[in-house]
Amino acid sequence: MEDSKQLLLKRPINVKVIVTPRWKDEVQDQLQKQINQLDQQLQQLEMQGQRAIADIQQQSLQPLTTQVQQQIESIQSQVNQKKSQLLEQKNKSLQQLQQSQTLELEQEIYQGQMESFFRLEKGDNLVQKLQVEIVVRDGVVEEIRGEI
Repeated sequence: MEDSKQLLLKRPINVKVIVTPRWKDEVQDQLQKQINQLDQQLQQLEMQGQRAIADIQQQSLQPLTTQVQQQIESIQSQVNQKKSQLLEQKNKSLQQLQQSQTLELEQEIYQGQMESFFRLEKGDNLVQKLQVEIVVRDGVVEEIRGEI
């Protein structure tokens, strides 16, 4: 009697892309759009903060009470905190844009991970079964490396 037990397991698969002119253009366009969107969010945030402070000042008695000043400081603090987050995201995107410009054509770079299922049975080499990666050129799978 043969032992034919199998397991169906999930594994991570690394996805690598081959740098091509088309890929670089797409990545740079996407990063530039992200940067522009962050700039717009920064402008909106600044305007909303100023508007909220102006509204509070208009509705308050002059000179401003301590409570109103605390409200204004709280709004300014929230605006500054959100501004810092947006600027950090923008800096990351700018760094990625700069890095993408220096990539050499035909170079393989890590793009991300996907998951797939695989069958495992007695006698299989688990390490080999887990070492699978996909190589993509301009959206088309060029190679599947490892034991499927």
